[in-house]
Amino acid sequence: MKDFFYAIQDLFVNVLFAPLDALRELELENWWAANIMNWLFVIIGFVAFVYWMGQLKKFNNNNEEDKSISSHSYL
Repeated sequence: MKDFFYAIQDLFVNVLFAPLDALRELELENWWAANIMNWLFVIIGFVAFVYWMGQLKKFNNNNEEDKSISSHSYL
């Protein structure tokens, strides 16, 4: 049974965390490249934000939103 847990340890430490170890070593050489995943998430979030604002503007220009005070029953 002990070998089973050592196998799990070996899998995680030597195989699954290898990309993270590579990023950790890369950080000493180039901080920007080491944070590439963070930059990708920021860019994706920014693109989604711009798209969402464009959709809101499109619906606002078409006057499709019900802006009356009693538009929701709980108001």
